[in-house]
Amino acid sequence: MQKMLTMISNVLRGSASRHAASMVASSRSYADFTPEATFDIKKVDLHRLEEGPPLTATLTREEGLKYYRTMQTIRRMELKADQLYKQKIIRGFCHLYDGQEACAVGIEGGITLSDHLITAYRAHGYTLTRGGTVREIMAELTGRRGGIAKGKGGSMHMYTKNFYGGNGIVGAQVPLGAGVALACKYLGNDQLCVSLYGDGAANQGQIFETYNMSSLWKLPIIFICENNQYGMGTSVERSSASTEYYKRGDYIPGLRVDGMDVLCVREATKFAADHCRSGKGPILMELQTYRYHGHSMSDPGVSYRTREEIQEVRSKSDPISMLKDRMLSNNMASIEELKEIDIAVRKEIEDAAQFATTDPEPPLDDLCSHIFANDQPFEVRGATPWTKLTSTS
Repeated sequence: MQKMLTMISNVLRGSASRHAASMVASSRSYADFTPEATFDIKKVDLHRLEEGPPLTATLTREEGLKYYRTMQTIRRMELKADQLYKQKIIRGFCHLYDGQEACAVGIEGGITLSDHLITAYRAHGYTLTRGGTVREIMAELTGRRGGIAKGKGGSMHMYTKNFYGGNGIVGAQVPLGAGVALACKYLGNDQLCVSLYGDGAANQGQIFETYNMSSLWKLPIIFICENNQYGMGTSVERSSASTEYYKRGDYIPGLRVDGMDVLCVREATKFAADHCRSGKGPILMELQTYRYHGHSMSDPGVSYRTREEIQEVRSKSDPISMLKDRMLSNNMASIEELKEIDIAVRKEIEDAAQFATTDPEPPLDDLCSHIFANDQPFEVRGATPWTKLTSTS
């Protein structure tokens, strides 16, 4: 018995010493991390500009960890949404953003939360970067009361402060964004609006009308075309006579940017924001990016492109892998530290999914609520004369 107790004691002492050693090594390596590094980034193509964004970008360790966590959160959230949709827990439209994470995170790195943003229906990533929580987004996807739009918006209609949502009408958010930019100019608050659309919407007439008005009135607006190479199932080469979307503004200056590199996107957005804030009017950015899923959940995504094409982009240009490699190769983080972030993100997603599948659906009485911000309650007649619903603000 004594011998056994001695053996257990030795094992425990050994385990404790190894744990202490690992803590010392961990604290030593954390202290030795590079706090800041400068990276070469891809040159931006210019239209009607003599100078563009810099060819280098400085990244702090704190920024790198924040970008990594946010991009991983978007990626894992979208993969979970894919799973819930296939289980028929999420219904209706659902357009996933995985592959394009560097666009949302890079844009937010170049503006502030007091600036304004409006986008199309591939909006989950922007809802997160604009201040929404994973829990609110997942619950909205499943149509639950705790969703960010109280379960009444679904995948395409989510909103936060200064974020005017995903919009389901192709291209319609672009003139709405110009209206927000007009308000910024009218109020003189030094704010701007980012108005996003995809390559599939780039041929819409209302976009060119908006270019014209924004240029005439010198509105502080950044038009951003997220060119993910396919409008639904149609490649850009088959849908557009000119695929140089950054030149489509004609008289509006333009930038074509590597949309898979979060630092490229951030630096280009900073440049564009400075352009707008200096009173020069609108500017156009084309972000060359790629979506890993199909256009929506009803699109398998491999009938008009090959699996090999998708895999090649994943292996060579994945935005998360690119940032991870930069940080590891410059001693800005450790593999263990990034794994800890991955584990924490997965837990956050699982917890949010659990909430999104157990939270109650909104009651029918809520159907007419939240229509007006500051109005008195009013009665709304239902589908039958004897059904009455009362709104609440």
